[in-house]
Amino acid sequence: MKHIRTWIQVIWTALTNGYVFGYLKGTLYRGKWKKLCVPGLNCYSCPGAVGSCPIGALQSVLGKHNRSISWYMIGFFLLVGSIFGRFVCGFLCPFGLIQEGLHKVPILKRFKRKNLPGHRWLKYLKYGILIVFVILLPLYAVDQFGGGAPAFCKWLCPSGTLMGGWIQSIRQPQLRRVLGGLFAWKSIVLIGLLLLSMFVYRPFCKYLCPLGAVYSVFNPIAFYHMELQREACISCGKCTRSCPMGIAVMEHPNDPECIRCGKCIGSCPEQCLKIHFGLHKNKGPERENLGGADGDGRTGCL
Repeated sequence: MKHIRTWIQVIWTALTNGYVFGYLKGTLYRGKWKKLCVPGLNCYSCPGAVGSCPIGALQSVLGKHNRSISWYMIGFFLLVGSIFGRFVCGFLCPFGLIQEGLHKVPILKRFKRKNLPGHRWLKYLKYGILIVFVILLPLYAVDQFGGGAPAFCKWLCPSGTLMGGWIQSIRQPQLRRVLGGLFAWKSIVLIGLLLLSMFVYRPFCKYLCPLGAVYSVFNPIAFYHMELQREACISCGKCTRSCPMGIAVMEHPNDPECIRCGKCIGSCPEQCLKIHFGLHKNKGPERENLGGADGDGRTGCL
């Protein structure tokens, strides 16, 4: 599962960022495919991008002076979210692949950890970023013509800085001459996240990504989901300890933070966990956490 997922991530990144002439000439692809959104965080301004980012597209529509509603984006999120949930984060997001690769760098292993201190509360930060930077600021922080800026893309998005801003500045000397404080700020954000990714597993996905926040809402009900055979579970806790997202898997197999990486499935000695596509079969209440499972993977007897 681990190797299959890695290959899917690599192939999908290559397909959605495969406009070779963009990298060679420093230009953007402007063909018909650019009108379509891809599921993951994929910067429109990347020279190799052949599709649009759903977060960037949503902000673009919300920021228009006529305040139109993007039914396309609403339908896109409903369709992709209800089918896949955060499977998109684990398999189809280029910036997620970059974070995972950096986390595998074998340096200072004793400092590596799943989560940041305060993870229980910090994981809700991405919902605040979704509401404030993706929705409210483009709607209400407007210019003299009534248009709003795509605040998340402008101030925070590390994927856009890495795959768009940095590459474009390398390829276009005239662009480098006008770079200022905003570009410096976004570069600091990106470098900080890249360094943090070496020690914490996918920190941007856990704490900052608004697209992950959208898909997480659908995780408990998505067609692509986890199923736990509770009658066969021996409560060994191996699934929880193996989860890089710090989820108490036995209690919440379809937790909003789950990216469907499959590591819990491989760690289960009784093969109680399985991927299922379709309607949820387990309709009963989830187990109570009598043993005190927490975000660091510790669990007791249930």
